Amino acid sequence: MADNHSFDVVSEINHVEMHNAIDQAQREIAVRYDFKGTKASLEFDKKENAITVLANHKGQLDTVLQVLKEKMAKRGVPVKALIRGKVEDASHDTVREVLKLHTGVDTEDARKIVKDIKQLKLKVQAQIMEDKVRVTGKKLDELQAVIAYLKEHGPEYPLQFVNLT
Repeated sequence: MADNHSFDVVSEINHVEMHNAIDQAQREIAVRYDFKGTKASLEFDKKENAITVLANHKGQLDTVLQVLKEKMAKRGVPVKALIRGKVEDASHDTVREVLKLHTGVDTEDARKIVKDIKQLKLKVQAQIMEDKVRVTGKKLDELQAVIAYLKEHGPEYPLQFVNLT
């Protein structure tokens, strides 16, 4: 019973589901009446973890993003993982926006998470390990209290709690 239990706080997305969401959004854009004859499109760069959205104007770009967000939500991919970029002019009178997908816990956020966990006054330890935070403790109830706290007071991007042992 004296074993330590632990879990990792991570921020990652399911790339297969993300790819499927983008594929579904591309199909909807291809058949929707309001996108007929336009340059509206989505492109997913897996290596860069980025999505390039192309549209004829800003309003259409927002509509394409809304379609993408709906598909992401249906597939269980957190919409908060999208980091919007700057809308810029592209060739042939179009606009482009590059969206980044958030992965990993930022260093500043990891420090804040560790500090918040210490302020809970529970008998748990938290340590930063690259782009995740490991929390260890003797009682599962205390670990679950930490998870509940982080779900409520965590950073803006989505967190997952994995490897609970």
